[in-house]
Amino acid sequence: MPIHDDLREELLRTDGEFRRLHDEHHEAQARLDLIQQKTLLSQDDEIEEKKLKLHKLALKDRMEQIVREHREAQVAV
Repeated sequence: MPIHDDLREELLRTDGEFRRLHDEHHEAQARLDLIQQKTLLSQDDEIEEKKLKLHKLALKDRMEQIVREHREAQVAV
Protein backbone atom coordinates (compact mmCIF):
# COMPACT_ATOMS: atom_id res chain seq x y z
CA MET A 1 0.00 0.00 0.00
CA PRO A 2 1.50 3.40 -0.92
CA ILE A 3 2.41 5.80 1.87
CA HIS A 4 -0.30 8.22 0.71
CA ASP A 5 -2.93 5.49 1.19
CA ASP A 6 -1.51 4.59 4.62
CA LEU A 7 -1.83 8.20 5.74
CA ARG A 8 -5.40 8.39 4.42
CA GLU A 9 -6.31 5.20 6.32
CA GLU A 10 -4.76 6.63 9.49
CA LEU A 11 -6.67 9.89 9.04
CA LEU A 12 -9.93 8.01 8.54
CA ARG A 13 -9.34 6.32 11.90
CA THR A 14 -8.03 9.33 13.84
CA ASP A 15 -9.28 12.60 12.29
CA GLY A 16 -12.98 13.35 12.69
CA GLU A 17 -13.03 16.11 10.09
CA PHE A 18 -11.27 13.94 7.50
CA ARG A 19 -13.67 11.07 8.17
CA ARG A 20 -16.70 13.39 7.86
CA LEU A 21 -15.39 14.84 4.59
CA HIS A 22 -14.69 11.34 3.27
CA ASP A 23 -18.20 10.14 4.16
CA GLU A 24 -19.79 13.24 2.64
CA HIS A 25 -17.73 12.76 -0.53
CA HIS A 26 -18.99 9.18 -0.86
CA GLU A 27 -22.60 10.24 -0.26
CA ALA A 28 -22.29 12.89 -2.98
CA GLN A 29 -20.79 10.31 -5.35
CA ALA A 30 -23.67 7.90 -4.65
CA ARG A 31 -26.20 10.64 -5.42
CA LEU A 32 -24.29 11.59 -8.56
CA ASP A 33 -24.28 7.94 -9.67
CA LEU A 34 -28.08 7.82 -9.31
CA ILE A 35 -28.50 10.96 -11.41
CA GLN A 36 -26.11 9.73 -14.09
CA GLN A 37 -28.04 6.46 -14.45
CA LYS A 38 -31.00 8.35 -15.85
CA THR A 39 -31.34 8.33 -19.62
CA LEU A 40 -32.78 11.83 -19.75
CA LEU A 41 -31.91 14.46 -17.16
CA SER A 42 -34.33 17.16 -16.15
CA GLN A 43 -33.09 20.70 -15.71
CA ASP A 44 -33.16 20.14 -11.93
CA ASP A 45 -31.06 16.97 -12.35
CA GLU A 46 -28.51 18.85 -14.43
CA ILE A 47 -28.29 21.62 -11.83
CA GLU A 48 -27.93 19.09 -9.01
CA GLU A 49 -25.29 17.19 -10.98
CA LYS A 50 -23.21 20.35 -11.39
CA LYS A 51 -23.61 21.27 -7.71
CA LEU A 52 -22.63 17.76 -6.62
CA LYS A 53 -19.54 17.80 -8.80
CA LEU A 54 -18.44 21.16 -7.38
CA HIS A 55 -19.18 20.01 -3.84
CA LYS A 56 -17.21 16.80 -4.33
CA LEU A 57 -14.27 18.79 -5.68
CA ALA A 58 -14.34 21.12 -2.66
CA LEU A 59 -14.44 18.12 -0.30
CA LYS A 60 -11.54 16.46 -2.09
CA ASP A 61 -9.51 19.68 -2.00
CA ARG A 62 -10.03 19.97 1.77
CA MET A 63 -9.10 16.31 2.30
CA GLU A 64 -5.92 16.82 0.27
CA GLN A 65 -5.12 19.89 2.36
CA ILE A 66 -5.46 17.83 5.54
CA VAL A 67 -3.19 15.12 4.08
CA ARG A 68 -0.58 17.78 3.16
CA GLU A 69 -0.75 19.32 6.62
CA HIS A 70 -0.20 15.94 8.29
CA ARG A 71 2.62 15.08 5.92
CA GLU A 72 4.31 18.43 6.59
CA ALA A 73 3.87 17.97 10.35
CA GLN A 74 5.55 14.54 10.13
CA VAL A 75 8.49 16.02 8.21
CA ALA A 76 8.87 18.86 10.73
CA VAL A 77 9.19 16.40 13.64
